[in-house]
Amino acid sequence: MDQDFLDILQQHTAGNPMNSSIRWTYLKPREIVSDLLKKGYSVSRNIVRYLLKKHEYVKRKAQKNITMGGHPDCNAQFENITQLKQDYLDAGNPVISMDTKKKELLGTFYRNGSLYTQAAIQTNDHDFPSSATGSVIPHGFYDLKRNTGYITLGTSHDTSEFACDSLFQWWVNEGIIHYPKAKSLLILCDGGGSNSSRHYIFKEDLQKTANALGLEIRIAHYPPYTSKYNPIEHRFFPHVTRACEGVVFDSVETVKTLISRTSTSKGLTTIVHIPDKIYETGRKYAADFKEIMPIVFDTHLLKWNYRAIPQE
Repeated sequence: MDQDFLDILQQHTAGNPMNSSIRWTYLKPREIVSDLLKKGYSVSRNIVRYLLKKHEYVKRKAQKNITMGGHPDCNAQFENITQLKQDYLDAGNPVISMDTKKKELLGTFYRNGSLYTQAAIQTNDHDFPSSATGSVIPHGFYDLKRNTGYITLGTSHDTSEFACDSLFQWWVNEGIIHYPKAKSLLILCDGGGSNSSRHYIFKEDLQKTANALGLEIRIAHYPPYTSKYNPIEHRFFPHVTRACEGVVFDSVETVKTLISRTSTSKGLTTIVHIPDKIYETGRKYAADFKEIMPIVFDTHLLKWNYRAIPQE
């Protein structure tokens, strides 16, 4: 039966052209059962699952690990980030990972996940934005030392002003309480989006934030195509997603309640803030900002590493 089983799979098997040891079948267990029955075997799906496991066919999801691009300074920046993190932690200064999750529509829309319910939850059969009652943009911070998360739920646009206002609120509500003697704050973030490494509007808003807080803010961007290594992506956001699985986002208050429950057995906790502000898109930095900006760029990998030093 083993050989007949393998013969059936051989006719319906594909492989990875880059790695001959990785092969997969697109047959379902019930289809394999049907083919084995035609060959005279009396088998069940459990027997087929046993044979699949025996021959190392295990059900897996594809993993998004193939980098689509690279940069010659990628490794150097990772080494730089590692050193910066250690220096800041040793000095008792905060190290924060920052990013924005995907915008979610508010309304009776289907969301992945299942719940224990007494009846099926009914949702719209299409996710048309025109049917939404609004949207919510979760902008997150993850404190590497304290293993805590902070989410700002924006209800307008994901702009650099929104990102910097969220940082301001994190510091006022959390940071200054736990790091009262901090001299500088290290932010680890991607190189695109509202905190783009290429946009001067982010640097201008960052400088305003540093001035308002009276605190030096150091930025270290992850190189292109490496955002998955940003700690918030694997230490915080997956738990936020799990806390919200299957629940309809009918209001921003519902989203706040769900995300506030994000926790783990290792002590992760989450605080959620909803700002009462509308953010405009298309803002431009001041005409003379590039010439007079006080942003201090590092001498090494300067496009990804710089500091906003508070001005008098």
